[in-house]
Amino acid sequence: MKYSPLGDSGLSVSRVCLGSMTWGVQNNQADADAQIEYALARGVNFIDTAEMYAIPPREETYGKTESIIGDWLSRHQNQREDIVLATKIAGPGFSYIRDGAPITGDNVIKAVDSSLQRLQTDYIDLYQLHWPNRAIAHFGNQWPNGMPFLGQDSEPHIAQKLDILEGLAKCVTSGKIRHCGLSDDSPWGISQYLRLSEQHNLPKMVSIQNEFSLLHAKDWPYLIEQCVNENIAYLPWSPLATGALSGKYLGGARPEGSRWTLMQRNGLFRDTTNTDKAVAAYVDVATSHEISPVKLALGWCDQVQGVTSSIIGATTMEQLTQDIDAFSEPLSQAVLDDIHQVFKQYPSPF
Repeated sequence: MKYSPLGDSGLSVSRVCLGSMTWGVQNNQADADAQIEYALARGVNFIDTAEMYAIPPREETYGKTESIIGDWLSRHQNQREDIVLATKIAGPGFSYIRDGAPITGDNVIKAVDSSLQRLQTDYIDLYQLHWPNRAIAHFGNQWPNGMPFLGQDSEPHIAQKLDILEGLAKCVTSGKIRHCGLSDDSPWGISQYLRLSEQHNLPKMVSIQNEFSLLHAKDWPYLIEQCVNENIAYLPWSPLATGALSGKYLGGARPEGSRWTLMQRNGLFRDTTNTDKAVAAYVDVATSHEISPVKLALGWCDQVQGVTSSIIGATTMEQLTQDIDAFSEPLSQAVLDDIHQVFKQYPSPF
């Protein structure tokens, strides 16, 4: 396993981050235990979760994933220091999470305390804002004029960010969290947090996790360039595009128990004709080089300049083994060249 610095946090994280959002719906406690123990044995030291999980989000499963991780931690306290544990506070929009309220400094403190209780730990290594209070071009909203996120009154959002940083600072000072990060944000969001942190001597955001894959690479190069120059770790989520890049959904296939058979909060916006064509082309490239489509997609993501650690998720041990194996050897230049030809044809298929 290879490791990279988590921005300027001083922490070192494995190039593979174990995602957990299926634990509590598609996976039970025993499944999670097996995944954690296998990942640790393979050298993975980075686990990501969120208060909102399991996914798809529902009131009855809110906080369940953190509780599952907490159950494991309670039985393996001697291994807590071996893990870089990341979780997230939910943004606005869910009535059952703080009445749908936006992220505030006070809500950060409340959410941290609740996550610590569920996780059964004294501290969180990386505490992230799951999505901003303002409208954002994520979750299928990245098209020009797709939603009114430009031209918003920036001053209230800047004031909110300062309040949030002050709440995070209290949690850092008290030892409840070690470092802070973003998720599903933009270069403007990063810039404002960095500016406010410097002006007010508040914690710096050390990372950002955004959706990033061969089917959804809008952060390259502009946001990722900023991450590299500002020493912010870039953490791709869904590098297999919710499993699409494995090829298992080609031609309308829906394997039993797979994610695309479940109700999706934002709909299956990744399920398009162009997505099917792009995936088929990538599968052809993988076949021609005698590697798996999973190896092709995850290997490519790992080799993108600026990527720190890719967040993988699996519902079976077979999938987890295949995912981690994909990072063992880099893709050859010949494979990368063939990938590039497909990518130019399908730069943003959904």
